[in-house]
Amino acid sequence: MMQIGVDFGGTKIEAAALDADGGFLARLREPNPGTYDAALATVVRLVERIERDLGRSGSVGLAVPGSVSPTTGRMRNANSTWLNDRSFGEDLEAALGRPVRLANDANCLALSEAVDGAASGAAVVFAVIIGTGCGGGLVVNGQLIPGANRLAGEWGHVALPWPTAEEMPGPACWCGLHGCLETWISGTGFQRDHTAMTGQVLGAEAITAAAGADDRDATASMDRYTDRLARALAMVINLVDPDVVVMGGGLSNIADLYPRVTAAVARHAFADSLVTRIVPARWGDSSGVRGAARLWPVD
Repeated sequence: MMQIGVDFGGTKIEAAALDADGGFLARLREPNPGTYDAALATVVRLVERIERDLGRSGSVGLAVPGSVSPTTGRMRNANSTWLNDRSFGEDLEAALGRPVRLANDANCLALSEAVDGAASGAAVVFAVIIGTGCGGGLVVNGQLIPGANRLAGEWGHVALPWPTAEEMPGPACWCGLHGCLETWISGTGFQRDHTAMTGQVLGAEAITAAAGADDRDATASMDRYTDRLARALAMVINLVDPDVVVMGGGLSNIADLYPRVTAAVARHAFADSLVTRIVPARWGDSSGVRGAARLWPVD
């Protein structure tokens, strides 16, 4: 049976079918309508259209924001808040008439990159999304590790490690705490810090471009960002010790980050030398939909 993956994004919903070798058989996308019933119908329509066009059925996996509670089976922690406390998986299974598997979008990134991406062949893979938000996922020996509470890899909601006095208690986070990594190293956090320090309202791409042109303020913002990201990754390396860290999301496209962050991580990791590779996702924006498809094995 072919594998169908659906990437449930905040602005778009993408569906794709993979063959046994991981090649794309079909890819479709529609805008996310932003309401529960309409979004559910969009997912069903995309899956059914792929199957109709290809003339065969497939397994269905979804990459979703947030996660499914292991106690209630309902969605939680989704930034598309209208998904929260809804039985999204059960409703989708009823609409499609078959089992469906759901996983956090960062978990799907990790699975995709571990199977045939930038971390192919690695035993322990930690993948991070650094975009509007900040998420992570863990794969060991090719198997996604969700955790007992379905929280494995949720590094976005732990505190910034080794904080300076100026970084305490940290910005308020939507989760109710202060100083979460998401408030510092997401694209939103990067922009917030630059504005707080300079008064300039610039997006992440503009800050990066200005730093590349030797703008002093932008360079200082980039330095602070790099140091915070390195501290966050060093914490994960000290705890999990992955072979590879794969970075996805909008900020992962900044090529200059990789040598800078790798050098800075080595100063914080509890090791005499750092062998963990820090690399961009091979599949880029396609990792979510590919990882969703990979939630089911190839028959």
